[in-house]
Amino acid sequence: MKKILIAYFSPTGNTKKIAAMLAEAINVDIYEIRPAVPYSAADLSWTDPASRSSVEMKDRSSRPALADTDAKADQYDVILLGFPIWWYVAPTIINSFLESYDLSGKRIILFATSGGSDFGKTVEGLLPSVSETTVIEEGRVLNGTYTLDQLSQWADTLDIW
Repeated sequence: MKKILIAYFSPTGNTKKIAAMLAEAINVDIYEIRPAVPYSAADLSWTDPASRSSVEMKDRSSRPALADTDAKADQYDVILLGFPIWWYVAPTIINSFLESYDLSGKRIILFATSGGSDFGKTVEGLLPSVSETTVIEEGRVLNGTYTLDQLSQWADTLDIW
């Protein structure tokens, strides 16, 4: 049986709620990706791109430091990676996470929360952060309310077992 990890970044709690429910629904390990320096209110102002920090909007090559690298992500076969979508891309802390581990040969399936954006160019923006043998796939934007059964059914469609 494959080892599966749910790793997520959730500065406002929306993605955390979905990640926790998904972990419970499919009974897998969970890990929270946290920045060493918490994001400010301006960093999280998704409705006004002009007010966003230079870390996210002006310099996509910037990599926020992680609070820790305790996920042991290299020990898993599949990683379900969750985060909010910010203007059609993942927050750059997701690149920091990916670059902190050897994920060669792993399968990473994305899930996200969003105020209106879809995945856009998210996969394209994350691929440079992993080896050529790592597979990154769009999963699903999970907005709204879900039951454990609905999340379990979605996970079953991913062919991760």
